[in-house]
Amino acid sequence: MDKLNINQWAIEDRPREKLMRLGASALSDAELLAILIGSGSAREDAVTLMKRILNDCSNNLNTLGKMTIRQLCQYNGVGEAKAISILAACELGKRRQMEKPEDRPDLGTATRIYNHLHPLLQDCDVEEFWLLLMNQNFRLIKQLRLSHGGLTEVAVDIRIIMREAVLANATVLAVCHNHPSGSLTPSKQDDQLTANLCAACSTMRIRMIDHVIITDGAYYSYHEQGRL
Repeated sequence: MDKLNINQWAIEDRPREKLMRLGASALSDAELLAILIGSGSAREDAVTLMKRILNDCSNNLNTLGKMTIRQLCQYNGVGEAKAISILAACELGKRRQMEKPEDRPDLGTATRIYNHLHPLLQDCDVEEFWLLLMNQNFRLIKQLRLSHGGLTEVAVDIRIIMREAVLANATVLAVCHNHPSGSLTPSKQDDQLTANLCAACSTMRIRMIDHVIITDGAYYSYHEQGRL
């Protein structure tokens, strides 16, 4: 019986498509390694090839990582490039085990938002607008500056904020900008932008926890003032 190439498999069984649909954790070690090497040999597909190699390693990734390029190249379908990819993946896995989890600050209050962004904004002589995207536990996922030099509906596009939140899988967000003048009083544009953004978040079922205005030494919080 002729060998079926992976691209002839049912879509739900193909490693790449399976990862996209279910996430990397749903794949076996052989399937993950098959994605890395891309193809097998004329006799067997990449998944079957990696199953055979893993079987010779007692299905132990640590043992696989101890193999040499020369040893891996003894398998039909594995050249130097594929062997290097396999060993590079094993090395990355080892290094990941040695890393500490990234420290994601808790930004669930206006004070924490102020303390987090004040060092970036304290010396700015123009207005900057920042977006803070968080998970449901208020841990920071991503922060980005959306405008520099002015705060208007044109400079801060609410559609971009919503797009960034969705792409980051954020469930909570806050926004922040500085007032170089030192005034903590929100402008009419600040109020309008806050209202429009709050409405957009409600539509998208994303929780907007605050809009914080920063000066060098103090802050104004829409949430603390009961305006959200």
